[in-house]
Amino acid sequence: MDSLEKLTIETPEQVRLEYSLAGLGSRFMAIAVDTLWQALVSVIAILGLALAMPAMATFGPNFGLWVAAAYVILFFLLFWGYYSFFEVIWNGQTPGKRQAKIRVIKDNGRSITVYDALLRNLVRVVDLMPGMYAVGVCSIALSRQNKRLGDYAAGTVVVHDAPAGESVPATLDLASSAPVVGYQTSRMGIEELELIEAFLQRRYDLAPDVRARTAKSIADRVRAKLGVSDDGQPTEDFLADIARAKRSSGIL
Repeated sequence: MDSLEKLTIETPEQVRLEYSLAGLGSRFMAIAVDTLWQALVSVIAILGLALAMPAMATFGPNFGLWVAAAYVILFFLLFWGYYSFFEVIWNGQTPGKRQAKIRVIKDNGRSITVYDALLRNLVRVVDLMPGMYAVGVCSIALSRQNKRLGDYAAGTVVVHDAPAGESVPATLDLASSAPVVGYQTSRMGIEELELIEAFLQRRYDLAPDVRARTAKSIADRVRAKLGVSDDGQPTEDFLADIARAKRSSGIL
């Protein structure tokens, strides 16, 4: 079981975010689930490739090369593509990470990008050496933030996701209501928008007191930037309205 070590991130906007680091237990649970899915897909893909061999035989004397190339591509897609694909479309999660309730984020608290997902998983082959993730285990054990080499390369960290029973939106729904009017969001930069969206996406991972304190800190900064006062609107609703208004304005 993980020790639930804490990671506190101070963003460039001087807002402190607190996360529970994922340890070896939850990460290996995720890898075990992902490996089972990879094995299942491998069996299905290999059977499909075997059925396709008669057709591939028409390629003539190069038949063996085509088969070898097909297996290399299949292995590459299953080993590297699997993790990168899911971490991109599921905001830092794979099926195994969802099961273990952990997620990859940037070490500044923001969501990972396509580049981050590709880089951290390309380095996975080094973390695997000499077998059973020996290098990765040593790296995590020696790291204060439980990072494997792929995390160091991509500037990422793995944290625990929301507690069981919480409903967590994958992204901020900017189309859920009409554009918000009354705020001069042109005074607000893209840095503040990214900070608001990062918080709204990750708020369910934070302890209630940390969540409330972080929301207030961001809201105070945004209100000062926009020159507006606190009108009593719930803080997180205010932040969601501001993000929606900024995106709707098209001025980023």
